[in-house]
Amino acid sequence: MSSTTTTTRHFDVPGGRIAFDDTVTGEGVPVVLVPGMLDLRSTYRHLVPLLTAAGRRVITTDLRGMGESSTGFTDYSPAAIAGDVIALLDHLGIERAVLAGSSYTGATVVKVAGIAPERTAGIVLIDAFIENLPLNAFQKALFGAVAPLVSTFPGLWGTLQKFYYPTARPADFDAYRAELSAMLREPGRKAALKGYLTGNSAPDGWSAAVQCPALVLMGTKDPDFPKPEVVADRQVAALKGARKVMIQDAGHYPMAGYPEATAAALLPFLAEVG
Repeated sequence: MSSTTTTTRHFDVPGGRIAFDDTVTGEGVPVVLVPGMLDLRSTYRHLVPLLTAAGRRVITTDLRGMGESSTGFTDYSPAAIAGDVIALLDHLGIERAVLAGSSYTGATVVKVAGIAPERTAGIVLIDAFIENLPLNAFQKALFGAVAPLVSTFPGLWGTLQKFYYPTARPADFDAYRAELSAMLREPGRKAALKGYLTGNSAPDGWSAAVQCPALVLMGTKDPDFPKPEVVADRQVAALKGARKVMIQDAGHYPMAGYPEATAAALLPFLAEVG
């Protein structure tokens, strides 16, 4: 049985420092959980105890410019974050891990699997922006309007969280939203906001290089995707034998809204890959 350590730790990368925590103990291949853009590593706060209770070592990391990581970076792309994930494995002396990415960082774990296959035991895409359907005119207009608004008014992102949880919300939802909004208002965060919101969140072609096992998790009511299951099927087809699990009634963050269902889908996959 794992014991959870919540003390923030840091490691250095070119341009700054990245924050993470590590349960330290656990059997099998470690699991690295990477949050989506403009999010905190504590987005996994309800999933981590379920994984550690099953005996897994779990590491969660803040993104560059977010959470307890430093500001001042110049590159916030999924590829840059992939370099941070590999640096984290190096820092901890982990040879191979299962990597899970949420939303924006689904592309990140796909990138790591492609450029460092020897370090990647498997990948998990959680409502990921990769192999997406082309945006229609309404979506382009919507995203085009939201990006500058959130960059100017960071607290708006906390308000928008209600949109991403159309059904179940965790009991601490309001407290989490307040923490998220407060973080985004801190000095130095605006450059990171713009970097994430104006970058390419859904790169093409990266999936072709992936050879490891892959699990696609997708909420059936994710408002970011007009057809969530169609996007999940596209990801499965692109990842050479991946499997999908649709999390019934979940929105964009099933690990927070439906952690038990997310763990039930994830744990058998972890058992298979080590």
